[in-house]
Amino acid sequence: MAGFGKAMACRQHVRIRLGTRFMSSSSSSWWQSVEPAPKDPILGVTEAFLADPSPDKVNVGVGAYRDDNGKPVVLQCVREAERRIAGNLNMEYLPMGGSVNMVEETLKLAYGENSEFIKDKRIAAVQSLSGTGACRLFADFQKRFRPDSQIYIPVPTWANHHNIWRDAQVPQRTYHYYHPESKGLDFSALMDDIKNAPNGSFFLLHACAHNPTGVDPSEEQWREISHQFKVKGHFAFFDMAYQGFASGDPDRDAKSIRIFLQDGHHIGISQSYAKNMGLYGQRVGCLSVLCEDEKQAVAVKSQLQQLARPMYSNPPVHGALVVSTILGDPELKKLWLKEVKVMADRIIGMRSALRENLEKLGSPLSWKHITDQIGMFCYSGMTPEQVDRLTKEFHIYMTRNGRISMAGITTGNVGYLANAINEVTSSA
Repeated sequence: MAGFGKAMACRQHVRIRLGTRFMSSSSSSWWQSVEPAPKDPILGVTEAFLADPSPDKVNVGVGAYRDDNGKPVVLQCVREAERRIAGNLNMEYLPMGGSVNMVEETLKLAYGENSEFIKDKRIAAVQSLSGTGACRLFADFQKRFRPDSQIYIPVPTWANHHNIWRDAQVPQRTYHYYHPESKGLDFSALMDDIKNAPNGSFFLLHACAHNPTGVDPSEEQWREISHQFKVKGHFAFFDMAYQGFASGDPDRDAKSIRIFLQDGHHIGISQSYAKNMGLYGQRVGCLSVLCEDEKQAVAVKSQLQQLARPMYSNPPVHGALVVSTILGDPELKKLWLKEVKVMADRIIGMRSALRENLEKLGSPLSWKHITDQIGMFCYSGMTPEQVDRLTKEFHIYMTRNGRISMAGITTGNVGYLANAINEVTSSA
């Protein structure tokens, strides 16, 4: 009996070990096909910058505002709004469509304070997870209700635009935008692409401060674009990530949208408070779609909420409370308008300073495009090889497409940056 017991125990041990081996082998095979994802080019720049021990290092890759000491900024209006919110409001779930007050105030910024479309309740709008979330919700909405459509995206554009529409399984086409030789807008090619696209196509447009180029159409060019959209029956989806941050005037920065509205277009808009209120980590935004009438707007909003439900159920509350508190209070809104102009003016000032420093160094190249462009970014025209030299020899970090984040430039480093740029571009 003792021998039999030992044999049974042995067999059981073998079965357990075999079972463990089988489970281990089976489990490990589940994810064997997963390869590491490619590094995000922008986040990779920041990682390399942080790892560099050089005291001279400069980061002009980050897409977030910095003050003249290179430090992150929390606006006074945001601090005051948070003070008022603290301890006074609960943290219950928001509806699927988000904060009604935040959405109402946000629509006024885009469509106009006294917009007839707001009064007539023709706008379907929901709070989103900043501008990225608004774009993704719209892309999914487009796929669900216009399954045979595609999206025209400018060359170049913010890299995540491609990811968003790709993951929503919307086919992508591109249209001409940037002209490398002039470092400005390739307007004639852009217009040709609009004319040659199939009638009723979807186009992604940057409302202002085009990312990454900083190149915007003039008001007259926007009018021509709007007219051609009307002729072709195209749908314009505006990504407006920099309202107020570009020129310092929110109404001026929404001019492209207002032109399309005046011309009778039904449009979609993505809005974000990351840049213009500095609420980067709060992920506060809005997606809106202008509809035929109130009945259609109710239907569209219900479908946007249905899309949001399995993604994240409902959006976060704190950032929405901050925005609605600021925009709903005349004094706080006045303070915000003052502070957003300060940010925009500092960026504009750094553009002038960088150009002046390069010209004083006797650079053989024209740097006029630095001040012609607008917003957070300058498309410098430097090659990937020149950018690599900036990093290797001068500890200056930016994306390899030559995009400079103007927010990373300060009065303390602009001279050093200009010297380095002059060195790598003059000896090319």
